[in-house]
Amino acid sequence: MSSTRLILIPSLASEPAPFMVIAPDGAILQRGLMPLDPVEKPLAMRTVVIAPGADVLVRWVNVPAGSDVQKRTAVLWALREQLAVASENLEVALSAAVEGEDRIAVIFDASLRRVWLDYCEALGVAVDVLMPDTLVVPAPLAEDSIVAVSFPPNVALRGRRLAATVQRDMVELLTEGWSLVIVDDPEDIERLMIEASLRPVINLIERRRVSAGGNWKRVMALAVILLATPLILTLAMAARDDIMANRMQNQTRQILTRAAPDLAASPDPRAALEARLASAPAGGVTGVAAALYVAVEGVEGAELDSFAADPDGGVRATVSYSAYQDLDTLKRAVTSAGLVMEDASTVDDAGRIVSEIRIGAAL
Repeated sequence: MSSTRLILIPSLASEPAPFMVIAPDGAILQRGLMPLDPVEKPLAMRTVVIAPGADVLVRWVNVPAGSDVQKRTAVLWALREQLAVASENLEVALSAAVEGEDRIAVIFDASLRRVWLDYCEALGVAVDVLMPDTLVVPAPLAEDSIVAVSFPPNVALRGRRLAATVQRDMVELLTEGWSLVIVDDPEDIERLMIEASLRPVINLIERRRVSAGGNWKRVMALAVILLATPLILTLAMAARDDIMANRMQNQTRQILTRAAPDLAASPDPRAALEARLASAPAGGVTGVAAALYVAVEGVEGAELDSFAADPDGGVRATVSYSAYQDLDTLKRAVTSAGLVMEDASTVDDAGRIVSEIRIGAAL
């Protein structure tokens, strides 16, 4: 295996590019800055380019079988509501398939890759591998950790199933509540870049363009299969939504066991809690919510301020209304649905009446 030239595209296209020449064993043979429009053309060698990752979308997907074009078109179709630009301008790069694992999909604007390649052409080099800095960062070992690596002016964040490059002033907000592993030593960052260049997980220039025009119908069946397979990060393009999705998964068990401590030892607290609630009032929590909503809607000026499942059966809620007799109206409406409503407390609050109520099955 020959040496590898590793180039980092700077944030400003007018600046020279930091580069390293790396031996097959990872040793650094040369480092420096590559000028634009060089007098002498650089030596030909395998060239890996790391580009700013702020404008690419990274998702983990379970890709169904099919041709390469079908797979990438299906990914675009599945993610169409999360994409900020028209699908005909987009390209998809997929990581290599590994049995039993989801694949990494990188979605990016075709014109963006053209800009990166034009910059490399101005450096006098031909590019073999193009990858976003987002995927230079390795996934953390711990589920609740996020690794942060600085690629000025942005920071690349990587979780177990999360990869995003964000503005530096957003890092603290996006990673609140997580264990943040900051990699800021220049030698450590160089090591990560070298490892990524020798074993790149993705290549943005090996994938043929996928056009949406006229192709969606041909891959509709394939796309339906992909849509039926849960995407790990489905809440939006924003990194905050990705992080919150992971955080919710990590915290769900804690929340459920706080709501019902006696279920903490259950193999599936959520299922146990749902079974308990479903066995309470007729129709379960959904039926109670529907009955209460109809009752509140039937009283002018009444509002439902909160609604919570009670692990001991029934549900609790807080309602506010204008006159004391409105509470009797609410009770009658709930009773007509085969339930019983009791007020635990009633207070006056700035001209409004607020009651904490409990709803259960009628005896």
